[in-house]
Amino acid sequence: MKIRLFKKPEDFDIAEAVGLVSSPKSGGIAIFLGKVRNESHGRRVKKLIYEAYEEMAIEEMKRIREGALKKFPILDMVIWHRYGELEVGENTILIVAAGKHRKEAFEACIWAVDEVKKRVPIWKKEVTDEGVFWIEGEKAVPDKKVH
Repeated sequence: MKIRLFKKPEDFDIAEAVGLVSSPKSGGIAIFLGKVRNESHGRRVKKLIYEAYEEMAIEEMKRIREGALKKFPILDMVIWHRYGELEVGENTILIVAAGKHRKEAFEACIWAVDEVKKRVPIWKKEVTDEGVFWIEGEKAVPDKKVH
């Protein structure tokens, strides 16, 4: 499946994703693999918690893929995202774009990552040494439910 959500402990198989978009026409395949990093907004991150509205997330990811196929001269694209409690170093998002040439594959990949972050109903909470924060774009909003 080219659009998919993975609930932890499930993880991506990058070779499978590349295989899904590969064809004899593919001259370039761009891969973006998002990871949980150990720092954000100047705070040490212990883990991330991703929550998803699964049905809506899948539908919006499909629309993003279709948009990428229309907007860029690419051959195919995979958009996969994980949710649940993810530790530092774990995979979060995988986007793979195949094109006849590298430029369109890279451009489509960058565009799709940005669109997923803006449009898909997947919410990110950072668990840090200083507390728990919901991430809204570049803003970190303290989670009022956590004491």
